[in-house]
Amino acid sequence: MRPRCVLVTGVSRPLGAQVASVFAADPEIENVIGVDTAPPHDDLGRTQFVRADIRNPLIAKVIGAAAVDTVLHLNVIATPLGAGGRATMKEINVIGTMQLLAACQKAPSVTKVIVKSTTTIYGSSPRDPALFTEDMEPRSLPRGGYSKDALEVEGYVRGFSRRRPDVTVSVLRFTNIVGPGIDSPLTRYLELPVVPTVLGFDPRLQLLHSEDALGVLVKAAVEDHPGTFNVAGDGVLLLSQAVRRAGRAPLPVPSPAVVTLGNLVRRSRLLDFSAEQLGFLAHGRAVDTTRLKHVFNYVPRFTTLQTFDDFVRDRPMRFAIDRDAVIRLERTLLDVLARRRLVGTS
Repeated sequence: MRPRCVLVTGVSRPLGAQVASVFAADPEIENVIGVDTAPPHDDLGRTQFVRADIRNPLIAKVIGAAAVDTVLHLNVIATPLGAGGRATMKEINVIGTMQLLAACQKAPSVTKVIVKSTTTIYGSSPRDPALFTEDMEPRSLPRGGYSKDALEVEGYVRGFSRRRPDVTVSVLRFTNIVGPGIDSPLTRYLELPVVPTVLGFDPRLQLLHSEDALGVLVKAAVEDHPGTFNVAGDGVLLLSQAVRRAGRAPLPVPSPAVVTLGNLVRRSRLLDFSAEQLGFLAHGRAVDTTRLKHVFNYVPRFTTLQTFDDFVRDRPMRFAIDRDAVIRLERTLLDVLARRRLVGTS
């Protein structure tokens, strides 16, 4: 059933602003409410912005007064610096989600809840499977950070589903979102002129284009797709390939020094890389998107490789190495290796 009154949290960030703008441009949607603690920088069209903190029980009044039927919870923060510290980040992510779900539970008008989650809940370790499916558990439970918050958020969402079985609940586990206007620890990391890497490791990166992230969220709102879905572009990109395609210079760092380097970079505020993100740069992660394609019925427009190349084109990056030359050399080497394999098997 198409929504009539939509509430979007986290509209001061690019993805939340884009989602609210799409709904505001839809004449079939009567009312769009954007909620955040800070006013958005982007024009949200006819969206009604409400400056509110979802950690406050007053969010229930906003939902009840407007008779909201569809809630998109996008205000789950990935970095402590973006939230004002780790304690504040956890409060916004966990306490904020609890209060929002409590408000939705009390509101008889609510028929659909969509929660933006993350594939970081699967963790990153050398014992990981080639692809994580939605029913797989992480090899080790996270001890803190964004992934632990996301696990707790999903736990509260499951509890909400049991208490309100009449509400369609969609949990969307996004991989790293990259695209125009997206500012994240990963994009800042890849924009460094010299990119530190973990010596002896070459992790797999799986990316999601911001246009596909937007498309999935809108589809979840205008259609009924209950359940949990991994959301990522097809294919993977090795970190070494990404560094070369961006024309950057890699700087291999011995594993024991990675944490120290991460702390120095974080204190300098160049990057906000947590311990779990440093683990990702060693082991990487990839997820299976079969359910997204065949149950949710969405096929991403951009592959991981196309997403990354679009990111590079969008950024005013001064390449340390000529990017086109690197790509031509990479293709030549792949062709040579392919021919050698054919000769070896004949």
